[in-house]
Amino acid sequence: MKKITFYQLDVFAEQKYFGNQLAVFRAAEDLSSEEMQLIAREMNYSETTFILSDRKNEGGYDVRIFTPQHEIPFAGHPTLGTAFVINREIDSGREERILLNLKVGQIPVSFFYKDKEVERLEMKQNQPTFHETYNKDQIARALNLSPIDIDPGFPIQGVSTGLPFIITPLMSLDAVKRAVVNKDLFFPLIEKTEAKAILVFSPETYDEENDINARVFVDYYGIPEDPATGSGNGCLAAYLVANRFFGQDKISLRVEQGYEIGRPSILTLKAKKKGDAIDIHVGGKVILVAKGELYR
Repeated sequence: MKKITFYQLDVFAEQKYFGNQLAVFRAAEDLSSEEMQLIAREMNYSETTFILSDRKNEGGYDVRIFTPQHEIPFAGHPTLGTAFVINREIDSGREERILLNLKVGQIPVSFFYKDKEVERLEMKQNQPTFHETYNKDQIARALNLSPIDIDPGFPIQGVSTGLPFIITPLMSLDAVKRAVVNKDLFFPLIEKTEAKAILVFSPETYDEENDINARVFVDYYGIPEDPATGSGNGCLAAYLVANRFFGQDKISLRVEQGYEIGRPSILTLKAKKKGDAIDIHVGGKVILVAKGELYR
């Protein structure tokens, strides 16, 4: 019988049992894709990651990411959480920067220390791509909202930094709280679109020290709502800068997510337009909760 070590983490968490849960499996190169998918379904977190080897490949570590339903090319909290495990367990906590080799390409993660402990991590995301815009009435109905709940001054648009999201600006925190996916209307809407997840947001927040409240619905990937979504918030950062949502070509913000489902999360967003490009960084804290063994 062979055993594989795994780690349970809380990512974008200010304290244990907050943020988004993640399972990270180490030395998983002998697992087949089918086994990885079954393990991800068994863990039933929004994502589970697999570090294929403790050895670097082209300067980075090969990592695969699975939701309970699909393998995906990129996701934010799995990137930060997996980098945290690599730094702590493989590189002995010495690194200031680690590269992850994901399906979407190499993603760099930086480490910021306090008293020799990692206080915060930050990833640089790929250049965003902007996709189709969506009809306000259709999206409102798919979220069980009224069209007047959607901000008319900005588009509803698909944005991707590796995993696409439908970014939807709402008028108030109350509208964000009332949003819920109507699967009968939402699933037909996304059949022919690249984006399969939706992020709604408002600049009205629960906590006055935060700048934006966001919710992310990922029913397509097997989880109704995500408590903290680094990939989606990277798309949000690109959207805010491209549309000059705050009247500027750069942002430095705190985003609260997961408050409505009892997993409060804090993500930091930094983005700046540089010519035709947008430089995007998403950061937050990672907390190790448990370590275990999988037997196969």
